[in-house]
Amino acid sequence: MAKPSTPSAAPAVPDATTPVAAFERSLAELETIVARLEGGELGLDESLAAFERGIALFRECQGALDAAEQRVRLLADPAQPDAATPFAPASD
Repeated sequence: MAKPSTPSAAPAVPDATTPVAAFERSLAELETIVARLEGGELGLDESLAAFERGIALFRECQGALDAAEQRVRLLADPAQPDAATPFAPASD
């Protein structure tokens, strides 16, 4: 008799409506736009439209990163989030 299959642990995929998923979508679109612009095959109007969209996506991503940083600060010290010191990179 065959063993019943057990569900394998799938990696957690962010819900499509979460801020993390929105950030990842925006970042992926921004990377695509940068690649198209670097390719140099867009006309002037297309380049300007892509650049404008890229700036909007950059601002969305920056806002999401700022919100994430604030969450980290709140978790580090809920009483005084503004007193939290920035993370220093480890020296090698």
